[in-house]
Amino acid sequence: MKHKITLIPGDGIGPEITDATIKVIAAAGVDIEWERIDAGIPAVEKYGSPVPDELLDSIRKNKVALKGPTTTSVGKGFKSANVTLRQKLDLYVNLRPVKSIGGVHSRYEKVDLVIVRENTEDLYSGIESMISPGVSQAVKVVTEKASLRIAKYAFEYARKFERKKITLVHKANIMKVSDGLFLDSFRQIAKDYPDIQAEDKIVDALAMNLVLDPTKFDVLLLGNLFGDIVSDLAAGLVGGLGVVPGANIGDDCAVFEAVHGSAPDIAGKGIANPTALILSSVLMLRHMGEYDAAERIWKAVLVTLSIGKNVTPDLGGKATTTQYAEQLIKEVKSRS
Repeated sequence: MKHKITLIPGDGIGPEITDATIKVIAAAGVDIEWERIDAGIPAVEKYGSPVPDELLDSIRKNKVALKGPTTTSVGKGFKSANVTLRQKLDLYVNLRPVKSIGGVHSRYEKVDLVIVRENTEDLYSGIESMISPGVSQAVKVVTEKASLRIAKYAFEYARKFERKKITLVHKANIMKVSDGLFLDSFRQIAKDYPDIQAEDKIVDALAMNLVLDPTKFDVLLLGNLFGDIVSDLAAGLVGGLGVVPGANIGDDCAVFEAVHGSAPDIAGKGIANPTALILSSVLMLRHMGEYDAAERIWKAVLVTLSIGKNVTPDLGGKATTTQYAEQLIKEVKSRS
């Protein structure tokens, strides 16, 4: 089956790791026609917007996109391309599996978490204003509709992949109305899934317990802000953002992306690590029903990292991005 997929190279190291990922997918024998469209800085320069209408139209048409990292300015400048894509396309699920990988140095072993983050509202709604000189205000938006649907997604995911427990993370002891609604919605949905253990934890206690023993947790369900923070914390438990995939999923389309930044300081040096984007492509292939190719790429990554030969400098090796991709391609083809 031939697939048509929107490809967003990104900026910084984005084009380098995107090219490596495309080659690995091709080695797995998946027939894909890529429709390349820019986002982020290149799109601002070309279209005057970090997320042009051409990109949104392409993703709506193709239903699936693979996205490299894009730079977001801090405190000023254009709005985040990631946030814009999620809101414009109603990609209400941010999915981040976090799993220990042999050969990747980390403080913990046997970590196997799935983080499900509500992706469209909370403090990331972007409603901010200066209410008087020197006084700013940000509005936290939490709706019952969004809270119910993300909870339902988490329980359906847990049931499909035989996960045993979901932990809802909140701050309802302080934000009694907004996080209280998020918690109440979770409890309402949990009643329909008696086969899955449902619990809740205050976010600060959750952060402490994750550091003490992350193996106690299975699926974590969080709002947008807490989900953003905790998912990066969890990535640090297994070696960092360079080895963790990400997906943004809605009812009509999905965007799969590396969750790390664009690393402009090493852009063009040929040493960027494409693992996170390659693992994101594994999620994408599974989403598309290309299970055999996804499994072969996943195993190729596991074997290559466990051996530790021909890996990039951040993984303890001396290989270039291209050499690392070539090693993965060799492993993928050996499983065909």
